Amino acid sequence: MKILETERLILREVIGNDAEFVLDLLNQPSFIQFIGDRGVRTVEQAREYIKTRFTKSYHDNGFGLYLVELKQQADNDRCTLLNSRVSARTPVGLCGFVKRDTLPDPDIGFALLPQYEKNGYGFESALAVMQYGKNTLHLQRILAITSLDNESSGKLLEKIGFAFDRDVDIGTEVLKLFSCEI
Repeated sequence: MKILETERLILREVIGNDAEFVLDLLNQPSFIQFIGDRGVRTVEQAREYIKTRFTKSYHDNGFGLYLVELKQQADNDRCTLLNSRVSARTPVGLCGFVKRDTLPDPDIGFALLPQYEKNGYGFESALAVMQYGKNTLHLQRILAITSLDNESSGKLLEKIGFAFDRDVDIGTEVLKLFSCEI
């Protein structure tokens, strides 16, 4: 189910058929370093992760992390499409909201495959998700957490209106907490 659309991206619910992509993303060295090792090592484990994390969040919270896909290119852009070796509706990452027991408000999360970083997709998807949170979900405050060494995510958060709040101990590690009143 499509949730929202930007100039270059479509954000939709993650489904079982996305298991290979989820497996790939969750096992990227940058994902493990900055977000954490989810212990998902097979396509079947990825399908189960989708069901117990993503689908459950959509059902329980009315939101979750969404698959970020590149939009289909216009016909006049076929040459660029072929040259870039990027097919239409290519999954590039995840972006959306997570409701954690350890935080009082939903937090925004995002992750892209390394080959799609530094193209503005993180900013574009995160900004759209923030607008969705305000206009559709009627959220008033959104949080964000990053590992202490994840400076690029901190910069993106500040670019979309977040301010560093404080370091927080969530029980398993100390993280940077950001907040945004919307």
